[in-house]
Amino acid sequence: MHRRIIAPGALAAASVLLAIPASAASASPGTPGIGDPYYPAYGNGGYDVSHYDLRLKYQPATDELEGTATILAKTTQDLSRFDLDFLLDVSEVRVDGAVAAFTTSGEHELEITPKTPLAKGATVTVVVRYSGIPSSKQAYGFTSWHRTADGGVGANEPEAAWWWFPSNDHPLDKATYDVSVLVPDGSQAISNGTLQSTSSRLGWTRYNWRSNKPQATYLATLAVGRFDITTGTTESGIPVVNAYSKDLGDNAGAARASIERTGEIADWLSGYFGPYPFDALGGYVPNTNTGYALETQTRPFYSPRQFANGSNVSVVVHELAHQWYGDYVSVAGWKDIWLNEGFARYAQWLWSEHEGEGTAQELADYVYASHPADDAFWTVKPGDPGAADQFDIAVYDRGALAVQALRNKIGDDAFFTVLKGWPKKHAYGNASVADLQKYAEQISGKELGPLFDTWLFQPAKPAAPAARTASIAKVPAAPAQPKSWKKIAATDDVHEH
Repeated sequence: MHRRIIAPGALAAASVLLAIPASAASASPGTPGIGDPYYPAYGNGGYDVSHYDLRLKYQPATDELEGTATILAKTTQDLSRFDLDFLLDVSEVRVDGAVAAFTTSGEHELEITPKTPLAKGATVTVVVRYSGIPSSKQAYGFTSWHRTADGGVGANEPEAAWWWFPSNDHPLDKATYDVSVLVPDGSQAISNGTLQSTSSRLGWTRYNWRSNKPQATYLATLAVGRFDITTGTTESGIPVVNAYSKDLGDNAGAARASIERTGEIADWLSGYFGPYPFDALGGYVPNTNTGYALETQTRPFYSPRQFANGSNVSVVVHELAHQWYGDYVSVAGWKDIWLNEGFARYAQWLWSEHEGEGTAQELADYVYASHPADDAFWTVKPGDPGAADQFDIAVYDRGALAVQALRNKIGDDAFFTVLKGWPKKHAYGNASVADLQKYAEQISGKELGPLFDTWLFQPAKPAAPAARTASIAKVPAAPAQPKSWKKIAATDDVHEH
């Protein structure tokens, strides 16, 4: 009989192994990026967020923000560590109630190590306590937090969340939101969705906002300031909340004359895109000095500069079109930006038709003729423009040209079926340019690869025969400028993110 001798140390090691959860042996850190080639460090791997509960306190006089973020998520791998995207100062992190270790790395990574590894498929609750002055923080040399005379605003694309709440910051990880903000009496807090309640005590007022449909992180917004607020209801029954800074000066009238038409325009767009997909609507204009507008979900952000030359209904059309193309259906990756901007620009062309100020075809011919073959405009590929050109004007105007080319190729019946059916097909989810091509082929029964390649992926002006095939620039003489063109061009600042 041979007796096997086991050393005491080996027994101890075996006991430790038995005590470790089965998943721990295979647990590894989640990646510090979600895998987007345009922005490798944006988003994170290893988990999916389902809900953000943000309880905040903000002091407009000093730009000080205190917050407790409760994040509900599900792990997609065995996790030993995971990241959140965030810039403010963290005082404590808990994972499933237990204190977790944390540190920072890179430009905006908050690395969290839970007390014990997390098994794949686990439902996890993460609580982050934090504070800081958002306007004092920069990443990659810029800030997405806009300090105003009466407060501050978080709104930008493709990133804005880092300055006011920890998140998995990429459109692929959409979630619902509760945003509760305590501000001094006399100030208001504006966010997405519906205002659930307000309460006042000891000189402070709390605003409780809820977004009950999946929302990308860059579409979440917060604005604190002194606002005039209007309320109403669309003809289809959607509640509308609009907010205007009390310090808009000469731009105040034009801003209101534009944004107060939000309900009308949303109802009109629903005729093309299908029923409005959310339970709240509106817009807000803080007294920022930025130039762009942004389709923050249910309540777009507008810069006062958008209204410097008078009313600008076209920009409202653009941002509301995004509620379907960009918000309801979000990009699978940032290279798919044409799905947002090309169709939102095209909505402005449809509005031009509606107003009798130039058809979409006339606008397409004018854009085509306005850019000679050697214009750098044609070197930008709307279907994959690259991070540096993601918001180039060509993504908008050449992008809308591609939409018109599609319309002409498949005919109005199929085209408007695609326009309305596409958001419903990918409701509250994500999709790519390739997905749209496949869907349009299914609806039209036509092979569209060459058309998509010509108009979206070739860094050159489509040749005249190709243009004539698509019924664009078919007239030999230079087309006249459509009446709506200056109004549409006045919205070009929307791409200056």
